[in-house]
Amino acid sequence: MSVRASWDIFCVVVDNYGDIGVTWRLARQLVAEHGQRVRLWVDDLNTFARLCPGTSATVSQQWHDGVDVRHWSADWPGAEPADVVIEAFACQLPAAYIEAMARSERRILWLNLEYLSAEDWVVGCHALPSMQPDGLQKYFFFPGFEQGTGGLIREGDLLARREAFQKSPTLREAFLQNFELAVQPGARLISLFAYENQAVAQWLDALAVDTRPTQLLVPEGRVLGDVARWLGVEQLQAGDRHARGALQIAVLPFMTQNQYDMLLWCCDFNAVRGEESFIRAQWAGRPLVWHIYPQEEDAHWDKLNAFLDLYIHDLSPQATAALREFWRAWNDGVGSGLAWAGLLAHETELRAHADRWTHKQVANGDLAGKLVFFYTDWL
Repeated sequence: MSVRASWDIFCVVVDNYGDIGVTWRLARQLVAEHGQRVRLWVDDLNTFARLCPGTSATVSQQWHDGVDVRHWSADWPGAEPADVVIEAFACQLPAAYIEAMARSERRILWLNLEYLSAEDWVVGCHALPSMQPDGLQKYFFFPGFEQGTGGLIREGDLLARREAFQKSPTLREAFLQNFELAVQPGARLISLFAYENQAVAQWLDALAVDTRPTQLLVPEGRVLGDVARWLGVEQLQAGDRHARGALQIAVLPFMTQNQYDMLLWCCDFNAVRGEESFIRAQWAGRPLVWHIYPQEEDAHWDKLNAFLDLYIHDLSPQATAALREFWRAWNDGVGSGLAWAGLLAHETELRAHADRWTHKQVANGDLAGKLVFFYTDWL
């Protein structure tokens, strides 16, 4: 049985929407499913407002979906620390807030919610404490794909909603009609959400000459420049439509999180990036490719390969090789067209595998539930 507590979640908006996307989902789920009292401290309300329509970028305190959303300004306003304090993705808490935690006569659980990783060391480091100079303890909480980690963000009814949607052509058609889209008979539906990526041009070449038509749905984002260059146009914006050969391209407006989930559910294949969309694409139960954020000294390759080592566990050797090659080409920027052709040869197996992977992750538990259990157990 969980204990009702107050939670402070601190988020610095980095890399567009990934950090705030994860923390906003987490805050809502803690309130809706676990009855917790949550304050979400955000340093950039303009970015948050795009994810949460109705948000004011100029109001320092407001309520959305039961969450007390606060502007985390450079001039810290002061606040009584919560029972559970989460600094998301190694952001630095205000010094005055840490001092208030140290002075408090209450026991306060301080958690550093880390970035998602599939690397071997994560299981060993998950939930370990670190003594701080002021006498406080900070615990490191690692989301992950295996037992012994913090799991992935997943709302309790997510899979039921997804399965109902994917079984209903009417629901898919209604969703796409919101963007004035209709599915072409026999067409493959693909979503594209990526950083700037040299692999896009060769991939689009392959889609344009495919024997099966493709409808590519591209939400507004950083990859639009690459698509525009391939099309030979100066720029792209929401509502634009282009066609070349077997490929139709539709540029979609920026979406709320719920809308983006449904876009992923609609598609036969999803190209995603970072952490937030990467997790949601896995819950969609469809084949995907991950554009991982490049890091210094190519450290991101270790993370990408660590995930693939887990993900390919029960795939055939042929499908494994094809998947690894396309993910390598996608992140390396070279050879994506040829690698895509190889991947399509295993499309049926990869689709069945994506669904199995989803249910395997459900068995690992979910991030919000594990956080609440950790706090209850810590007490």
